[in-house]
Amino acid sequence: MTLVACNNQGEPQQEAPSGESDKKFTFGYIAWNLKDEWNTYGMEAFCWAADQKGVEVITVDGNNDPATQVSLAEDVINKGVDGISLFPCTPEVGATIVRMCNEANIPISIENIFLPEDTEGEVVGQVACLYADIGYAAIKYAAEKYPGCKLLYCAGAKGMGVYEEYQKGVDKAIEDFGDKVTIVGIVHGDWETEKSMQVTQDFITSGQSDFQVVFANNDLQARGVYNALKEAGMENDVKIISTGGAPVAFEMIKEGTQHANMTAPVNIQGLVTFRNLWQYVNGVEIEEKKLPLPVIPVDIDNIDTEAIHWQDNEAALKFIGGIEP
Repeated sequence: MTLVACNNQGEPQQEAPSGESDKKFTFGYIAWNLKDEWNTYGMEAFCWAADQKGVEVITVDGNNDPATQVSLAEDVINKGVDGISLFPCTPEVGATIVRMCNEANIPISIENIFLPEDTEGEVVGQVACLYADIGYAAIKYAAEKYPGCKLLYCAGAKGMGVYEEYQKGVDKAIEDFGDKVTIVGIVHGDWETEKSMQVTQDFITSGQSDFQVVFANNDLQARGVYNALKEAGMENDVKIISTGGAPVAFEMIKEGTQHANMTAPVNIQGLVTFRNLWQYVNGVEIEEKKLPLPVIPVDIDNIDTEAIHWQDNEAALKFIGGIEP
């Protein structure tokens, strides 16, 4: 567990910005897994926003373990923080920590998933990708850009509720565009580069190399897919569509190793979950309590004009309309 003020110099904030309340707030940030760049960039955006408002942040890392995340949540609650942002390991863990926060009268904002409607307890706000919409957008892009293609889906891990939402969107898109796209297989790279390379290689060596497009569930997976295609001598024949819009995605698009990305700028997620807490503790009504991230398809034609980079918090802040008060 670390206590950080999250200013750019890594030193404690001494005074609130001019015009702000003199009260000093401390928020807890409970991560899913800071080894994952999606979670890390969202956390960094949260801390960047905290820096702007003079808020200290206690950051803890659940290391992709539900029991660890619950234990760390108890520790953060016991420190008497003014609010908590949670990136849940699972919807079930999210529900548990929401109840814990409610019992302690600590406001909680949820990021990365929308908790099920029947979840007991109160949250001040939620922000997440509508993963079904991203999955739909990827298949639609393939249908429009590569009509008649056969597509391999290199999916993320089962169990978090994220891949499952992607699959809903993929299934709906196939209903709408099945005359233009055929899915020839689904393999699970579990959000990781090496695992994605392995399962793609296994699919190819099993004799199923007749596909023209791969949909990879994130940019780490896209790199693994490309490595597998290169090993098989297929890198110039197969197009890769990915999601997220990580820095590596823009590098891959510019070098031609990834062809399109259904971007969802995760720094927007970090800024919004901070804004939820900040507005709540300042008595400001939160207008949108379930806010989806935008889905911005990016390829070589619009990468320099429409993309929001994960490290460009100023652009993300402008997109969401700022943080007030």
